[in-house]
Amino acid sequence: MGPAQKPNVCRQLSRRALGFFSRDAGVVQRTNLGILRALVCQESTKFKNVWTTHSKSPIAYERGRIYFDNYRCCVSSVASEPRKLYEMPKCSKSEKIEDALLWECPVGEILPNPSDYKSSLIALTAHNWLFRISATTGKVLEKIYLASYCKFRYLSWDTPQEVIAVKSAQNKGSVLARQAGIQQPVLLYLAVFHVLPFSLIGILEINKKIFGNVTDATLSHGILIVMYSSGLVRLYSFQAITEQFMQQKLDLGCACRWGGTAGTVGEAPFGIPCNIKITDTPPLLFEVSSLENAFQIGGHPWHYIITPNKKKQKGVFHICALKDNSLNENLPTVTASGRVVKRTFNLLDDDPEQETFKIVDYEDELDLLSVVAVTQIDAEGKAHLDFHCNEYGTLLKSIPLVESWDVTYSHEVYFDRDLVLHIEQKPSRVFSCYVYQMVCDPGEEETTNRSCEKE
Repeated sequence: MGPAQKPNVCRQLSRRALGFFSRDAGVVQRTNLGILRALVCQESTKFKNVWTTHSKSPIAYERGRIYFDNYRCCVSSVASEPRKLYEMPKCSKSEKIEDALLWECPVGEILPNPSDYKSSLIALTAHNWLFRISATTGKVLEKIYLASYCKFRYLSWDTPQEVIAVKSAQNKGSVLARQAGIQQPVLLYLAVFHVLPFSLIGILEINKKIFGNVTDATLSHGILIVMYSSGLVRLYSFQAITEQFMQQKLDLGCACRWGGTAGTVGEAPFGIPCNIKITDTPPLLFEVSSLENAFQIGGHPWHYIITPNKKKQKGVFHICALKDNSLNENLPTVTASGRVVKRTFNLLDDDPEQETFKIVDYEDELDLLSVVAVTQIDAEGKAHLDFHCNEYGTLLKSIPLVESWDVTYSHEVYFDRDLVLHIEQKPSRVFSCYVYQMVCDPGEEETTNRSCEKE
């Protein structure tokens, strides 16, 4: 059987215009993405470095938006040159945004305000405020003061686009206390909220008196994940913990008396008290040992991914069934983002003496595997981004990156539909951003158009 016939873009566009897919929005979207995939992978398509910029503060990227100066300035990456969407007023170091998540409007829900139907940036500031900011104007739409008893530093999704977890920095205690051998029982705090509008679930403390010599903890999909230096990972139900150990239900904006102090929940200076304090070991759902606590869970039926807890096993991933811990022998490749790639492992094997793979990720909308491969030429490295068919591993497209690639620097590469973006962190906190956009060679494009007209 010969290779599958390439999709004809002109025919697909004609069928769409005639309403062949109008009864099902999902079919239209899949058709559009199929057209885009064909355009991305065709030989005449190039990715051109349209602009480059440098910054002394971290650069972040989220869905067509590039953020500079700790999220204070937002630039659209869609245009052929940078177009500033907004710039928030300058602020002190104590008020800067330390972490942020992009919230996008849910489908099929009735929201209280018209502005709620547009994307928002959920931002955590250095002075413990949680903001909801318009992703298009930079206007602050909602704000919550968290607390003064700890320093909150990290944002993550517990349930994507629905529930967020705000994690504090770890409590190391004072220098004098550490010198005296006095350990702080509370390692960190987790503040958990439903988003849009913000509603508080609770603030949970992770106490060493309950969990033992714990080194870190996080929340994901309703599961409290507790980690230990030995590589042990333990899982608990967050819902069961809240039902058993919540001391008092708190509502944002309501008056509250706590520990002899009165105030309004979520407003300064009162903030939000820690209202979930575990007094006894909660029921254990599951435990496993993994190198460097590397653990991810998901799929249907439930599976988990670990690295065997031996140094020589670093880079090896085991996928096991949650119900009986059995190892899945049909081992797929797993990317750093946790996505499972349906492809035989040996189809993408690098040669360290010629080139090495640095970043592997999966573009789920186009069903393409993207691989950054680096070739070292004397002291300078050159990189190219390759697109592979996710099903068969076939190389479909290779995009050379014009900038040099120093393997000692920190790198992030994003492939987002018709955009490739490379963020590089150099020594002394110098950040660079290289933006590539999809273009077609005019000569080849003309030939392609003529052939389409003949169809």
